[in-house]
Amino acid sequence: MSGLDFAQAPPPARPLRWLLSVPAWGMAAGACLLLSGDTALSSRWSPHTIALVHLFTLGVLGNAMLGSLLQFLPVAAGAPMPLRRSPAWLHASFNLGLAVFVVSMTSMHRNGLAVASVLLAVPILVFAAAALPGLLARGAQQVLRSGLAMAVTALALTALAGALLVAILRGEAPLPLESIADAHATIGLLGAVVGLMAAVASVTLPMLQGTARVPERWLGGWIALTIVSLAVGVALRIWSGQQPPLVVSALLPALLFVGASLWFPLRPQARRNRPLVWSWRMGTLAVGAACVIVLAGTTTPLPASSVILAGTLGIAIGLPMMVSGMMLEIMGFLAWIGLRRDCPRGIRVPGVGTLVAQRDKWVVLALHLLAGATLAGAALFPALLARPAGLALLIAWAAVLATQLRGLARARTFRRAHFPEAATGT
Repeated sequence: MSGLDFAQAPPPARPLRWLLSVPAWGMAAGACLLLSGDTALSSRWSPHTIALVHLFTLGVLGNAMLGSLLQFLPVAAGAPMPLRRSPAWLHASFNLGLAVFVVSMTSMHRNGLAVASVLLAVPILVFAAAALPGLLARGAQQVLRSGLAMAVTALALTALAGALLVAILRGEAPLPLESIADAHATIGLLGAVVGLMAAVASVTLPMLQGTARVPERWLGGWIALTIVSLAVGVALRIWSGQQPPLVVSALLPALLFVGASLWFPLRPQARRNRPLVWSWRMGTLAVGAACVIVLAGTTTPLPASSVILAGTLGIAIGLPMMVSGMMLEIMGFLAWIGLRRDCPRGIRVPGVGTLVAQRDKWVVLALHLLAGATLAGAALFPALLARPAGLALLIAWAAVLATQLRGLARARTFRRAHFPEAATGT
């Protein structure tokens, strides 16, 4: 935990509200698939498929990103977040916006989509406006900060592109829908999600998985490559109308991320957190498989089932599995920080690893692997496996929520036993 300034950590309740929303939306995605069946896996452009995709990208990944950033920026990057009470209404607006979006998209209610785009974009843009000045200021860890700044900027651009897509759907902007949709998805997934994971992993892989440190020049080179690839790929996609240039330019940094994510944990300096290692490894393999399928599509047109399979592997299985494993580690830190702040002198608080038990993490991983296998099968045989996959997904994310709450309960039990007069902050 060297290099982390826990004195700068925000009150645990601020990131917790975001992180506890992650499994709730994962369960919602499972329920959506359980109710919709193969309708949600029929086509990339199906309203039900789009709604399901955003349950993962905004509900699961979006809440995880924003909650983690609230904790990570001041503690690990030394970048202040000048938000006090704002995270409460930002969280409420973001998640209400997602709920409105899902309902409006499945019913194609155009006014509802307009409301949802505002509710979603405003908190993201406010968050970016609060985070970027600290990240762009001169100081230590410039490479790490530049990676985080890229991710936050990409998140803001994704929100603006999403609002533009809603305007196109409403007939208010005569622009190419498919080109902007591809740019929106690529900037969001590569620039924001993978960009943030790469920057955060440069700190957390050595700390939590016992790997060697990621050389700063490697991370800096990858960040520069990603920015150039996104800029060139998006410009060519919109200017030429052709999809392959964007795909090829985005796949290079994506595959490099996959390779590094697999390579560093293979030769650890100290073996620790095995459930996290395996959730990260299996999630990375799923993302890599998605990249290979997409790459194959640049030479030969892919059938609709292969397109759905690639999206499922990357968006519904791989990235959420990596995020869920990391999130359970963050939950342990949040509970530990809350105890440290409330603990009177002379009382030793439980270690981070005891608050979220290893056994619970293994159960979560096993359930996610089962749900992932069923989801991959559902992408190929939607009529047969879509609803079983939805049920497996719902159970897997319910296990994540139960594990989170169990960790917080352990901290609460210790607090009540040793210093009951303390305010319950976690």
